Amino acid sequence: MRMLEVRNISKHYGHGRTAVRALDDVSFSLEPGQLLAVLGPSGSGKTTLLSIIAGLLHPTEGEIVLGGRPIHLRSPREAAAFRRRYVGLVFQEHHLLPYLTARENLLLVPHLSGRITGRDRTRAKSLLAEFGLEERAGHRPAMLSGGERQRVAVARALMNEPEIMLVDEPTANLDTQHGNQVLELLRAQIHARAMTCVMVTHDTRMAEQADASLRLIDGRTAPTGA
Repeated sequence: MRMLEVRNISKHYGHGRTAVRALDDVSFSLEPGQLLAVLGPSGSGKTTLLSIIAGLLHPTEGEIVLGGRPIHLRSPREAAAFRRRYVGLVFQEHHLLPYLTARENLLLVPHLSGRITGRDRTRAKSLLAEFGLEERAGHRPAMLSGGERQRVAVARALMNEPEIMLVDEPTANLDTQHGNQVLELLRAQIHARAMTCVMVTHDTRMAEQADASLRLIDGRTAPTGA
């Protein structure tokens, strides 16, 4: 596993005096096994930052470096291949396919990469067990609780054994108990598998459980108490 470095990232929309600065000179680095919480109000640039790290957006300035190699200069096809191999994405809305079971939602990851192997089936079974979902593997999302659906989403993001986890408001739709449960499971996976993780959250209680935190205000880093 490799260090993730975000170096002087800026993202501007438009030109000249009317340009909107979604991000302005944001930098940080993460060692394998670290979880960074990115805090900030709506519109502060949090999701833009995740999108740039994932290769969904190109930065206007700066670079994203993984293990000493830049990863932000890829074509859309190369970026998509990089995400499939190295990135796990967890969204605020779980985005599980409603007509697939929990097990099938996990197996969708290798299916999109070409084919499902016996190792993939074993991995899906193991992840569901680790997340306390073994008894729910054959259930579709509508039959699962909110916390269970989010746990399935996190397990799905781990199917490709990613080096980077990018998590957008994972507990926003959960009560405190279930939110803590999801975050504890996520932290355990990050530390056990030596991944780097960037988690966007508005919840300071969740951020307190991270290894480090960064606050964004109008696209710029600010003291965490701001």
